[in-house]
Amino acid sequence: MLNETPRRSTIRLTRRGRVALMATGAVVAATAVAVPLALAGGDEGRPTALTIPEGWRSGQIYAAVDKALELPAGSTKKAVPKAGLKLPSDAGGNPEGYLFPATYPLTDKSTPQSVLAYMVNTANKKYGGPNTTAGADHDAMNLYQTVTIASIVEAEADNAQDMAKVARVILNRLDHGMPLQMDSTINYALGRSTLATSDKDTKLQSPYNTYARMGLPPSPIGNPGEQALKAAISPAQGDWLYFVTVKPGDTRFTADFDEQQRNVAEFNKNQAKAEKSG
Repeated sequence: MLNETPRRSTIRLTRRGRVALMATGAVVAATAVAVPLALAGGDEGRPTALTIPEGWRSGQIYAAVDKALELPAGSTKKAVPKAGLKLPSDAGGNPEGYLFPATYPLTDKSTPQSVLAYMVNTANKKYGGPNTTAGADHDAMNLYQTVTIASIVEAEADNAQDMAKVARVILNRLDHGMPLQMDSTINYALGRSTLATSDKDTKLQSPYNTYARMGLPPSPIGNPGEQALKAAISPAQGDWLYFVTVKPGDTRFTADFDEQQRNVAEFNKNQAKAEKSG
């Protein structure tokens, strides 16, 4: 999230599509970030385990399971309705947010249904602890909403400290009746991982467009790990309403709009300098 009035020239640095400002000043950017599929092989080369990274979306996980089990593309997605997944009623049968990131064993008896069920059961165990609701002082936040917040945190921050602050920004904006304005939710709606969010993007007709719609998106936007969940449950204390990653390793949080604008200007200056030298 950069500012209240998005500009075409402004881009966000998100966890799943981050600009790398190299020592040379060049900008390295990609429209999608690929994470290698981690498979552990057995004696005969057959995968015996599948590792799912934090933040992966359900579509990425379905494709990974297809590959691991050597099935035609789309097989795992088609298996979801008949997998008997133990999902909350709020999910409406959509396992997004409940395909917990971890390493899962595979055997010659593994099926898409069994692998997905393992992931969802793991999520339920991880999420089933006491006081698993966002912010502790936000009694109105249910578990599914907490997982949704954690998924946004996972997409927007890249370290535990920033995760806790991003979670606080989300809760503060909800408390203030402000739209979340998270680029990661637009990326989810468009099925992409990109660096640029245009003015046109912010007018997207989608329940996941948190620039145009108030409140949380209708579902998680990925599958958060334990750090992101912890941040959603126990956010940092602060009055922040805005944040921007000025440069890698330098994400600034503030409650003051004018200060946010200055931070955005510094980011844009860094970006322009990097593009010029590149």
